[in-house]
Amino acid sequence: MLDRTDPPAVNYLLAELQTLEVELHHPGARCSRARLEQLLDPEFREVGRSGTSYDRETAINYLTSVEVHPAVASEDFEVVRLGQELALLTYRSAQVDQGGGLSNHTLRSSVWVRSANRWRLRYHQGTPAAQVW
Repeated sequence: MLDRTDPPAVNYLLAELQTLEVELHHPGARCSRARLEQLLDPEFREVGRSGTSYDRETAINYLTSVEVHPAVASEDFEVVRLGQELALLTYRSAQVDQGGGLSNHTLRSSVWVRSANRWRLRYHQGTPAAQVW
């Protein structure tokens, strides 16, 4: 179990999961179908900021079919270890338009599961949020 009083362990886990999460913000060439299949758990589910539910295959098909992905700004990442091989990552995000403006502010929660010595995203939810930036 992660000891929240052990800053190096908390910081390492946060950095690791944040890196994986942010990789999903820019699926383009950097995130192929094969990479998405590595990142998303076979039981992956998502509830988008619209309230719509998605399964793994729908999410992968969408992320690999969109030609132009909006830039995403994210901040306030926090991690909580829920079990030995289970962690909750929360953060805020917004889409960045071409002029640098922010829209679609969202509170995000991701449940990551560690198996076979790697983290995989099991569940993700986006909730519309008030603009704070």
